[in-house]
Amino acid sequence: MIVICEECGKKYRLDPSRIRGNEAKAKCSACGSLMKISKPPAKAPQPAPPPPPTEKGKAEPPERKVPSPKEDKAAKKAKAKASKISKRKAGGLGLRGKIFILFFFVPIVLMLAAGWLYLKQLDDLSDLITKESTRVVTNLGEQIIAEKARSVAAQVQLYLTGHPDLKKEEFDSNPEFKKLAVQKVGLTGYSALHSVPDERGIWRNWAHVNPKIVGLDMSTLRKPMGKAFPGFWRVFSSGKDGKESKGYYTWQDKDGAFRDKFMVCAPVIGTPYYVAATTYLDEFTKPVKIMEARVNEMTMDTRYAVFGILGGTLLIVAFVVAFYGHTLTRRIKSLTEIAERISVGDLDAEIKTKSKDEIGALGEAISRMQDSIRLSIERLRRRR
Repeated sequence: MIVICEECGKKYRLDPSRIRGNEAKAKCSACGSLMKISKPPAKAPQPAPPPPPTEKGKAEPPERKVPSPKEDKAAKKAKAKASKISKRKAGGLGLRGKIFILFFFVPIVLMLAAGWLYLKQLDDLSDLITKESTRVVTNLGEQIIAEKARSVAAQVQLYLTGHPDLKKEEFDSNPEFKKLAVQKVGLTGYSALHSVPDERGIWRNWAHVNPKIVGLDMSTLRKPMGKAFPGFWRVFSSGKDGKESKGYYTWQDKDGAFRDKFMVCAPVIGTPYYVAATTYLDEFTKPVKIMEARVNEMTMDTRYAVFGILGGTLLIVAFVVAFYGHTLTRRIKSLTEIAERISVGDLDAEIKTKSKDEIGALGEAISRMQDSIRLSIERLRRRR
């Protein structure tokens, strides 16, 4: 015999001989409700009575039930309702859109924000390293040039103290003195000796790498130096009254290019002379510039690598979310359509559930609900 749970509709096959007495109780393994099982009475099979003969001696065909107008109208209404439900679209944001936002859009936004922050920090770090390195090397170069000017000034002072009869007109022609006064600074720079303004306010150079400048009024360099002269003159003329002067000025090379020079004018103590030491500062900062170029190149490579990783991750996440979202929504949509068919009275809809997850459990629950509704309808029919 077949026993059906009245609560969930689950079916059980039971041997009537195992029932002791006329009634037994059992617990449904699906919903846990208590079922009362009555033992069917043993009845001898009785042959069905023959149909009454007609006037011509033939049996009448079984009477076919014709639906009433009310039942026909209710069936048509149920079919129309089922058709309307099947065509109805869910309003608002669907499950697929929510999955896309939650598992694709939000993680991608967070990843892009993290990548942007990482690249910004990387750029800031590289800028800090290059700028700080340039500043340190620049300060070091300035200190080297200043120390060179002071060292040459001290050597000149000792020589003039030991040779009080040496005249300034003889400074450039004296090999020993010129060797002390004119020394190499850096790779291309040099030192020179000049005097403070005389009674006529003229600045003159008395020892220089270029003999044409020796004894020359330095203010006459305004025209040859052009735009570079104001910066040069500002540093050159600031060294007086025993005060040291230093600063940058622009110098034009033979090829026409302008480069920055740094000059320090150190006083020769006890004399009216100054030692000017000058050279191109990029001789000291050139290694830093090379390092800066390498850092920028590595930063660009890192940026491209981060963009590549983000792009690959974006494609992978998009594929996974699209595939999983499509599969999940398709299964839910199938169960929704079946539930809608059951709601309008179509109890023959077939439910196929192969998965063992929550969707599969939902399909089994809908199947049990379908059996329970069918059982309830059969009971109503028996009562009528």
